[in-house]
Amino acid sequence: MAKTIDDKLVLAISSRALFDLSESHKVYLSSGVEAYRQYQIEHEDEILEPGDAFPLVQKLLNLNAHLGRARVEVILVSRNSADTGLRVFNSIHHYGLAISRAAFVGGRSPYPYLKAFGCDLFLSTHAEDVRSALEAGFAAATILSGGASRAASDELRIAFDGDAVLFSDESERVYQAGGLEAFQASEREAAREPLRGGPFKGFLAALNLLQREFPDDACPIRTALVTARSAPAHERVIRTLREWDIRLDESLFLGGLTKSAFLEAFAADVFFDDQAGHCELAREVVATGHVPHGISNEQKV
Repeated sequence: MAKTIDDKLVLAISSRALFDLSESHKVYLSSGVEAYRQYQIEHEDEILEPGDAFPLVQKLLNLNAHLGRARVEVILVSRNSADTGLRVFNSIHHYGLAISRAAFVGGRSPYPYLKAFGCDLFLSTHAEDVRSALEAGFAAATILSGGASRAASDELRIAFDGDAVLFSDESERVYQAGGLEAFQASEREAAREPLRGGPFKGFLAALNLLQREFPDDACPIRTALVTARSAPAHERVIRTLREWDIRLDESLFLGGLTKSAFLEAFAADVFFDDQAGHCELAREVVATGHVPHGISNEQKV
């Protein structure tokens, strides 16, 4: 009988997001593919240090233990070949991560396999792979190096920006074209018109379904919206989430204040934002995923 993973929340992750491969990547950049392959073979019994997304993966997989059944699946999708990927799987086994499925694509982008695996989220350090995944309709983010990890806790906390992440960039386009006054006027007029979904709507919905399997007073997942919006632009966001039947545990409307202190107060395990400048500030206090989507990330021709 063919197996499927349709009933699971599925995260696809690259090897460099999961583990610290900085040393071997330097070999690749300086000496090429064959030198990189040889380096990995020679060091395949040396365990890799955790990468920036490692704590997130660990906490997602731990949700299966909380539920007593496998509701989360993590899949390794890597530009490595299976030959060079052996070191990665040795490290997966060392840390006791329940990861058994993988796609090693030998230098090419792994994004075509996301649909076949039924992925809800793709995390990578390779920005072009992330862009390709977003264009194909998947929630995807570039994990930035150096993100801080919060204190050890069983609780998984994920924070999202709003426009161009959870929602489309339609409102952001108004803001960039006409400024704050035009934006607020537009949002006031459209307060009862739901925003279109952004690239992370599906992932948030899947995460919300997972939350509902736990008792309200003992859920190990907590979500937050951390947005530069403020009143009167808050109403449309609230009504949109209500229309989607999606619950966020916390919503922070900051009115342009820097997000870092609030992400630190929320104790996020990861934060997703579309604007590179916000991500650069956030990465100082929390693991951060840049979502290269929407008007702020349109590549100039």
